[in-house]
Amino acid sequence: MVNKPNFLSGSGQDHFRPELQVESPEGELHLRFYIPSHQEFALPATGIREVMELSPDRITPIPNASPLLLGTLNLRGRVIWVADLGQFLGQATALNTDRAEIPVIAIEEQDTIVGLAVEEIGGMDWLDVQYLVLPTHVPDTMAPFLRGEWLLDAQNHQCLRLLDQMAILRSARWAG
Repeated sequence: MVNKPNFLSGSGQDHFRPELQVESPEGELHLRFYIPSHQEFALPATGIREVMELSPDRITPIPNASPLLLGTLNLRGRVIWVADLGQFLGQATALNTDRAEIPVIAIEEQDTIVGLAVEEIGGMDWLDVQYLVLPTHVPDTMAPFLRGEWLLDAQNHQCLRLLDQMAILRSARWAG
């Protein structure tokens, strides 16, 4: 008689292997990323259509457009605007587009899609929104687009700011 492991009860040799243990996530899934001023932000994964690393020549500049717009991009047959997120949030440091690839986060609400060009993608993380606090030391240009912040290191004033993608998509700054 062959002794077969019972996979339903979790018994057997694999039961104690840590690489097979699934971590139970706390909170909601978020994408973490940085803008050129080295500030870290997050967006809820539910509103993100796609994350891309694009060659700068795939973004077509538009003459006489707002300085915060890098241009347009063809995303599977749809033309979408691509903005420098740091400049959109009022930061003076412009995104360096003289490099091999630019990270772009496509956010979506109903039929509106906008690409947000960022400095660097940090990765996905489970974050609990119940630990959000009101943002502190935030410029007036950034405040309307923040839902809150997580305090990562109080001594060094390091925080992770949660952006409100609906506020970004509905902003009057796109008209300027």
